Amino acid sequence: MFTVDEISKLVMGIRKKNGFPNSPFKIDEVRYDEESDKLFIIAHDRTDKSVIIGNSFVIGRLRERLGIKQLTVYSNLDLKIKGKKLEKAENLVRDTELDFLLPIIKAEREFPPRKWPRVRGNVPTLVFLSFNAKALTGFARRLSLPYKAVGLKYAFPRLEYEPIEGKPREIFFPDERKLERMAEERSAGLVLADFPFGLRWVNGKALLNPFRFLHIGFFELKYLFGFNRPVVYEGKALIRFIANLTYEGLMESTDGANLIWRMWKG
Repeated sequence: MFTVDEISKLVMGIRKKNGFPNSPFKIDEVRYDEESDKLFIIAHDRTDKSVIIGNSFVIGRLRERLGIKQLTVYSNLDLKIKGKKLEKAENLVRDTELDFLLPIIKAEREFPPRKWPRVRGNVPTLVFLSFNAKALTGFARRLSLPYKAVGLKYAFPRLEYEPIEGKPREIFFPDERKLERMAEERSAGLVLADFPFGLRWVNGKALLNPFRFLHIGFFELKYLFGFNRPVVYEGKALIRFIANLTYEGLMESTDGANLIWRMWKG
């Protein structure tokens, strides 16, 4: 329905009309998902992606011109990096009790668009409500995991969970040993949280950050599951956490800066 040449000409026209520099860019591919009315532009590199987005202005005008519900830009490089990470992820869960994640990994390797199959996990799960709290519980429900949610007292007033004691920095850097003990007490074999790694096995327990594991960025998570900002947190830990996500390609620098500003503003 949409072609590379057509989209390229529209982007150049929007940039010229609105006084943007005549910066060269290359689009490798466009993919349109008719079912959800979403267009995915695959730019050649991150620099090409930045030119096409144009501080969100260009991409916003392009979506209006095309009359579609959603338009997202990815770089071919980022998709290749994601593919390499998913290859490792597949090897980590194959022939384990987490092998129910294999169809999700396969779907992510074919992204975009995102077409997750219906999956049912049967591992008792403990969810620690950290930064991406709503996405973590949303992921557990999406995979039909039998889970119990815990979190720091008063941190997420809009969500239902068992309140526990802890330090504000745990919102961004969960205490692995504490959560492992809690999982043992609750007979849970899987712990979901915003760990600084994708998957780690500890004493037979799987500690999993599904979003680092599947290399799904913050913007996509907001769209998939929604987002509730924590009201209890440590400022320095927030900056470190956002910086790490940005470095790993899981958050745009502008999104990170805006998030820090909004949370510090209160």
